[in-house]
Amino acid sequence: MTTRGVSHPVASDAVVVDRVSMTFNEGKSNEVRALCDLELVIRPADFVSLIGPSGCGKSTLLRLIASLISPTSGSLLVNGKSASQARVEQDYGMAFQQSGLFEWRTVQKNIELPLELKGWGKSKRHQRSTEMLELVQLSDFASNMPWELSGGMQQRVAIARSLAAHPPLLLMDEPFGALDEMTREHMQAELLRICAASETTVVFVTHSIPEAVYLSNRVVVMSPRPGRITEIIDVNLGSDRDEDTREEATFYGKITEVREALRGAEAADGPRGIEDR
Repeated sequence: MTTRGVSHPVASDAVVVDRVSMTFNEGKSNEVRALCDLELVIRPADFVSLIGPSGCGKSTLLRLIASLISPTSGSLLVNGKSASQARVEQDYGMAFQQSGLFEWRTVQKNIELPLELKGWGKSKRHQRSTEMLELVQLSDFASNMPWELSGGMQQRVAIARSLAAHPPLLLMDEPFGALDEMTREHMQAELLRICAASETTVVFVTHSIPEAVYLSNRVVVMSPRPGRITEIIDVNLGSDRDEDTREEATFYGKITEVREALRGAEAADGPRGIEDR
């Protein structure tokens, strides 16, 4: 089933994107129209992937949700609040392609960093970071330094850090893009396990169609710049996804559906004007 646009948003929605457009350097010679009239509702505990060609505005949308930048027009709500208020109240965690761990802090101290910033006491920080180490299955590496860990292990630490303060929303920008294929597949399975255990809503940016299908319950397909949402594809692979899921006909069918939606988005967009290049 394929759906479009905003469908009856309610106060309990995790994210509501309402007619959002984004133009950088507006009115200047180097003006870039990044996003155009986006509408999207993300429900609690959803896992939504954003996919589209390079430069379509996937990461820009993620930054707008995080209130790292403000839209040119339209509005965003995060957990029923303005995106800026949600940022102030630290209602979300973020994970990027690079783990961003501090080399001079141990694994456990890296996980505790956002808790320190929120003013948690030492014993409470230690208890929570210990729980997170167990969740990402790295309890034996609490006292290690980041450079002593593999890339996949570092990403697990970064995810643990982003979830340490119990954020209801996790924003992820190609967090597995730098990993080899086998490690990437392992981390995808780990992420599903971690998010299911923590009941976290996820917005995930990726260029990989199989990754988007494997992880998500909905895949948002975006057009070339200025980015528009052209399709929202439901992915019904069940909650118990494992390696066998990747061999199922339904999995391959959804990959084909997303690929065709991407091709359709590019064909429908047509030639871009000077202001959109």
